[in-house]
Amino acid sequence: MLVVSIRLRLDLSYDGSEFSGWAVQPNRRTVQGGVELALSRVFHCELHQLRTVVAGRTDAGVHATGQVCHADLPDEAEAVVTRAGSGDRLLKRLRGALGKSSPVWIRSVVRAPEGFDARFSALSRRYEYRIADATSTKDPRQVGYTLWSDDHLDREAMNALGHKLLGLHDWASFCRARPGATTIRELQEFSWTPDADNVLVSTVLADAFCHSMVRSLVGAAVAVGRGDLSIEQVVALRDATTRTSSWKTMAAKGLTLCEVTYPPDRELFRRAEATRSQREQPTD
Repeated sequence: MLVVSIRLRLDLSYDGSEFSGWAVQPNRRTVQGGVELALSRVFHCELHQLRTVVAGRTDAGVHATGQVCHADLPDEAEAVVTRAGSGDRLLKRLRGALGKSSPVWIRSVVRAPEGFDARFSALSRRYEYRIADATSTKDPRQVGYTLWSDDHLDREAMNALGHKLLGLHDWASFCRARPGATTIRELQEFSWTPDADNVLVSTVLADAFCHSMVRSLVGAAVAVGRGDLSIEQVVALRDATTRTSSWKTMAAKGLTLCEVTYPPDRELFRRAEATRSQREQPTD
């Protein structure tokens, strides 16, 4: 049983290209595995003595610029934190333990406020998805972070779909089922804007996402942008709450977790308790 002495909040970024996702897996390189190994080295503890919990468990190949996790550490960690004397010194040591060439960058580390849970205290997650279509200037430096397509995509139709999908719904049609996990989520923004190279950049914001939901949403938008499906068809398929093959789940490399938001410290525990409760879809 893990006996927690201290909880830290870590804000981090990573290039997901070399990882089999966030979560630890046997014989695979994962973000969680690398972060926990660095923590064990800095705090002089065994891996089984610590635990990390992340705001969004990104899949293989997905990137992050605004990921958040908390780390629960044993009694020995208190002495290390005290000796470090400041967050900057502790941050430098953690970065050093990861290594100079690591695709993971810890942006900050602080003692977590009371009631903080990286997953359950979060108010929202914001993702970005990048697609270069036939009208885009294709920058080879972005090849690992952008889906390249030869299609002419109708961004107005894609934005109209995004607006139509907003709200609290059951997203089972867009998610890979996980036993006991709810698929009810509140989609707060789903929009597309061109960048300087006319690359389509989507903002996808929700209170939370179920497995593969963002890439499935993007797949539905691309189907509408190509003219393969109408907005009404996608909405009807969503409301059917049955996993569908009417659109593709898009490639991971175009997806980045950009931001996780939290309430004021005094509301962290209450938010976590509310999130753990089963969500129910409104009847109207």
